[in-house]
This record gives sequence, structure tokens and C-alpha cells, in this order.
Amino acid sequence: MWTIAVLTVCCLGVVVSVVQLLSDQDDGDTGNLLAAGCGSDIVIDPGAEFPRIGDYSSDQVKNVAIIISVGQEMDLPSRAWIIAVATAMQESRLTNLGHLGGANDHDSLGLFQQRPSSGWGTPEEIQDPVYASTKFYEKLQTVENWETLPLTVAAQRVQISAFPDAYAKHEPVAVDIVNTLTGGGGRVSAVSTDMGTCAQMGELSAAGWISPTEGPIWSGFQTPERPTHNGVDIGAPRDAKVVAATAGTVITSECNASQGGQPYSCDVDGGVDVMGCGWMVNILHAGDYITRYCHFGTAPVVKEGDVVQAGQLLGYVGSSGHSSGPHLHYEVHLNADRSPAGAVDPVAFMNQVGAPLE
Repeated sequence: MWTIAVLTVCCLGVVVSVVQLLSDQDDGDTGNLLAAGCGSDIVIDPGAEFPRIGDYSSDQVKNVAIIISVGQEMDLPSRAWIIAVATAMQESRLTNLGHLGGANDHDSLGLFQQRPSSGWGTPEEIQDPVYASTKFYEKLQTVENWETLPLTVAAQRVQISAFPDAYAKHEPVAVDIVNTLTGGGGRVSAVSTDMGTCAQMGELSAAGWISPTEGPIWSGFQTPERPTHNGVDIGAPRDAKVVAATAGTVITSECNASQGGQPYSCDVDGGVDVMGCGWMVNILHAGDYITRYCHFGTAPVVKEGDVVQAGQLLGYVGSSGHSSGPHLHYEVHLNADRSPAGAVDPVAFMNQVGAPLE
């Protein structure tokens, strides 16, 4: 018998997406944003009623619950559930599809559009969500390092889709729904099957995020003393590694420093009278999130157009640009908006995706 824990029922009627949480916060309410937990055991009852979540009906959400429960029965970490849910969002919009006639993609069926002719099972088996989820997970486990691959890469190696990059766009919503149904399953370690303990600094979370470097927060987001400080300063030592916080595409890798209206070298330490980020990188991620990394000591090791994975080296901490000492200035922006209007508190955001900065 499949069941869903009463413990999570209080959360089911409200979907709290990262965008909603961070866009709606008050100026003075940035530290208490994330009281949510880091996962709980769930038991699924196929006869239970599920709420509508965002654009997904109660029946579609029930299919998510089955996908999650099968993953738990197979003792897989919650990263697997998120990959599976995002894949089913792309393939079927979480609907157990039958044969679509002339509109059908070959003989694809079910939540994952698996094909009997490709050995996934009989039509009847594939249209059983438990069976289909099991077969997806079995194939996923054959993919080397699937836990730490970008979601779209892991999903594509299972599905072999004609649209290999299509899965990534579903990751943020898949994380939100998994978090809602499990009390925060996306915030645990990507490789851990122990629910209830959040990923620690430096660990990849089930949501696919990791802290960009380690160190204390020296200066916060848009503080009264620095209202135009649109990120946080992380006090990492000179030459400490800076890594991509999650998978994405590099959209900026450049020296952004000036003094008196003239370009200023990023290959030397800057100062308080120097303007700009110094050596900097901007990365665009699924969900139209942008992360920004400033004050590298030397040119970044990535260039514009590079596709990077979570945890991939970007460069090394320095003090170029507007800086009084070695540190990483780190920003998070929503809606692909690089301007100050798109900036949100990185500490709150990173806690929400299970990659704490402190």
C-alpha cells in the first residue's frame, strides 16, 4: 500500500516557489524566509486526494507522488525523484498518456513516453505509473555519475530524446513540487538517502545547487549601510576556488573595472576608488536565474558560451575591481534580469535550493 505522510499535508495547499518567496519578501525580512525543513519520509495512498499545484492538476500531482514513492522504495536519493519528475513534465505533462493516434511519437506511452518497441515493456505495463517509474529509475542508475550530472544530461541519457535540452526548463518547478510534497526533499544532499538533514556547505543539493566558495559572510544583501549592495561578500581567502553554483551557460566572462572613467586592470588588486566587479562571470541557469561572481584574482577559466556543471571551477578568489581585500562577491538574479531590479538575497535563495552560504 502506498501512502503520503500526514506530516506534509499542511504544506500541500500552498506552493512556495523560489521566485514567489524571494520576490515577495519585505526589505526587513530576508533572514527568516526559509523555515522549511529538509525532507520527510512519505507513504503514498493512490486513493488519496491531492491539491492542484501551480499549473498541475490533482491527478498530475498524484503521479508525482507515485514517482517519488517508487524512488523511495528503491532507496534512491531525492535527486533521482527530481530528475524523474522533470522528465515526466517534459514527456507527458505528468499525465499517463495512452496512444495518441497520428499525433503519437512512434509508439510512446505513459508518464515517460516509453516505447514497447524499444524494450521498455508491454503497453499495459508502461501505462502503470509504478512500473514506468521503476523502469526509468533502473535506467537512470546505469548512467555514470547521474547524481552530479546536470538534470538535462542525466534525463537525456535515459530518454534519448530528439530534444535533449528540453528537460532543464522543468527543473525549478520539479524542485518546488518535490519540496512541497516531501517537506523539503530538494534541500538534502544529492547523494544521500537520509531525509531530514539539509545539505551542508560545499555539498551538492538534490536541487542541483552548491555553494560557490566557503567563508563567512562579510557584508550582506542591501544592508542599511550599503543599500545598493546587490549581493553578499563571502570572506574566502585569496586563491580559493570559485565554482558554478549550478549548471548553466556562461553569458559574461570579462574584466569590469574602471577608475576615473577609464579602464582599470583586473590583473592587480583594485581598491575602494576603483569601480566595477573586476574579473567577473555571469551564468544563466534553468528557470531564468542568473548568478554573478566578482573580484577574481586572475582571468576566469571559463569563457562566454561555455556550458558549465554545478561545482565546475570558474576561477580563483582575488581582489580586483571595487574591493578592499580578497573575497567573492556573489549575486543571484531572477527573470534573467542582470540589473539591480532582478537581484535577490543570495543567502535566502541558496538556503531555499539547499546550498547554504553560511
